[in-house]
Amino acid sequence: MLRIGHRGACGYAPENTLASFKKALELSVDYIELDVLLSRDGFLVVIHDDKVDRTTNGTGLVIKKALEELKQLDAGNGEKIPTLQEVLDLIDKKAKVNIELKGKETAEPVAQLIETYVRTKGWTYDDFIISSFDNQGLHVFKALKPQVKIGALIADTPLDYVKFKKDLKAYSINISMEFINKRFVDNAHIHGLKVLVFTVNDINDIERIKKLNVDGIFSDFPDRIV
Repeated sequence: MLRIGHRGACGYAPENTLASFKKALELSVDYIELDVLLSRDGFLVVIHDDKVDRTTNGTGLVIKKALEELKQLDAGNGEKIPTLQEVLDLIDKKAKVNIELKGKETAEPVAQLIETYVRTKGWTYDDFIISSFDNQGLHVFKALKPQVKIGALIADTPLDYVKFKKDLKAYSINISMEFINKRFVDNAHIHGLKVLVFTVNDINDIERIKKLNVDGIFSDFPDRIV
């Protein structure tokens, strides 16, 4: 059972910030999940929404702001929006990383950065899962870095497992807890796919989903997954 810290450990610290990722490491997660977008000047920044409005004291689209502008914003408790490079340097192989691509344009720079960390900083391709709701973005990434695991994000069912496995050579199906059931899990396993479930915070829900024989759970409170 993989314990996956959702946007770090965002039940305890502002989501997708260095404080949240530090907390996830303190809780000894197996994976840290995070989201990436591009700034106007081409930096990979770790933030979930295409706008800064919900998670910072700013307004407007991430893609319309340079990194220097984004760094001036408060992402909660004085935290700043980090770059992906800053986050990987913090994690430093203490956990594996699930990077969610929030746009097709992120596939290539993420692939390039992973290659840099594998070649120069002792990481391995197995230290990463790349996920997205955008299958085209996943195809772009897979063509660039076939060695890296793919997690196909879906929000509902049904799903053509054979097509996913064949087209993307996916490692996992990452599915909302609202749609998970034993039949889904068993069928995915038959087709060689792991099942990772998001975002499960209630202890009773965690216990129920564990009994379905899933392979991992995303949680804002990853210490609740025992």
